[in-house]
Amino acid sequence: MKRITSLADISEDDRGACAAMGNFDGVHLGHRRVLDLARAEADARGAPLAVLTFEPHPREVFNPDGPPFRLTNAESKAHRLAKLGVDILFELRFDRSLFNLTDGEFCTRMLAEGLGLSHVAVGGDFHYGKGRSGNVDSLRAAGETLGFGVTVADLVTLSSGERVSSTAIREALAKGDPVRAREMLGHWHRIDGPVLHGEKRGRKLGYPTANMSIEGLHPPRFGVYAVLVEVLCGPHAGNYRGVGSLGVRPMFGENRPNIESHLFDFTGDLYDSHLSVGLVEYLRPEQKFDSLDALVAQMGTDSARARAALAGLG
Repeated sequence: MKRITSLADISEDDRGACAAMGNFDGVHLGHRRVLDLARAEADARGAPLAVLTFEPHPREVFNPDGPPFRLTNAESKAHRLAKLGVDILFELRFDRSLFNLTDGEFCTRMLAEGLGLSHVAVGGDFHYGKGRSGNVDSLRAAGETLGFGVTVADLVTLSSGERVSSTAIREALAKGDPVRAREMLGHWHRIDGPVLHGEKRGRKLGYPTANMSIEGLHPPRFGVYAVLVEVLCGPHAGNYRGVGSLGVRPMFGENRPNIESHLFDFTGDLYDSHLSVGLVEYLRPEQKFDSLDALVAQMGTDSARARAALAGLG
């Protein structure tokens, strides 16, 4: 997948793409429906399949001091979209100059002139332009004038009647319910990023872990999870199973949240590798133990429970 972060980097081969447009936070089933509409047009036209999204997320620009809310960082989003067969990711910078474009200016300068899109697919609740003045009706009208097609995806609901949304997924994760989150995502919720150097306590205790930051992300319920881990690069690239601890490590008096994953039956060095950690089952809350021996015993229990939970996945 080609990843483009500036209009200046767009070549003639990139123009004419059919693009799904939106924030795509989490890349959930609603986003997949929009992407499928864009894919159908791309196949029919023989054009590249693209996604148009913005970094940072607009909410981070307008409320920089608010609590973390993102389900996926830019890396995780790009990784998921690449797996879905996207040819080009237009990941353009969202700033005040872009925010100040009217809906008409956005369609002219960005969609038609800047990107040269031949088709745009959006969700039914899509809004754009200064003051969110633009909607699907104004987008269709602009497309007729500027020469690009527009299709609009219906909102997705589960069999229970619940609407699929990033907000509902956050709520499920906050309750420690990754299975419900998966129903709306269409995949396990994943945390992607580089492996960071830590205190190497896990190695000393017989359970080496790969430590990753969750800074800027909506924090799922703190505790221990059965996890699926994909090593994205390096000599150990591949898929593994394991147990992960997400939280602030109260046993050691630390308070910066992270996720530490112990990969089963793995030996090797993962420092500076990039991982994608999928949360599969919530096993227990975070807790502080009276001794290291008690902690090690619990880690053994957690590992056994995680292996059992993951065995059912086949």
